[in-house]
Amino acid sequence: MKHTIGIIYSTVDGHTHKICKHLHKQFQNAQIESELYAIEAFNQDISSFNTIIIGASVRYGYHNKNVIEFINTNKENLNQIKTAFLSVNLVVRKPEKNSPETNPYFIKFMNKIDCKRDFIDVFAGKLYYPAYPFFDKLMIKLIMVITKGSTDTKTPIEYTNWDRVNSFGNKIIKNIQSPTKK
Repeated sequence: MKHTIGIIYSTVDGHTHKICKHLHKQFQNAQIESELYAIEAFNQDISSFNTIIIGASVRYGYHNKNVIEFINTNKENLNQIKTAFLSVNLVVRKPEKNSPETNPYFIKFMNKIDCKRDFIDVFAGKLYYPAYPFFDKLMIKLIMVITKGSTDTKTPIEYTNWDRVNSFGNKIIKNIQSPTKK
């Protein structure tokens, strides 16, 4: 039986797209069909997918409201298929906030949606001051000072644990290959 995964992402600086694109390639390498969409460009029928993965980045403590609206609008269809949610935020770089159960942004996000969740995870993002507009750079630097993060405005830092991203993808692959196990 053919299994198709739809990967829908919302990104501000492109890193959530990079993570979702990595998952897309991982599924293709496992010979599982997947399609990748920016949330703004998604115009497919959700029921044409067996699994939907929704990836969203956090900016200033919030996921894009379009993601929450999309999930709540489509929850009936999402509840009929396998669903996966992933959040990308810099707080995940801290060991005490690097799980879905301890990440405050992800917890807040999950409380705003009323949808079945088969797979969830949080991933640390990328910090790259030169790419940010002046105000964002200033605000992110302030947040990083408060949270004891990097304030080096010249060097990009990618905090993403790619082994963890691979593990998330592998859980989904294993579920597809033997659907009775999660």
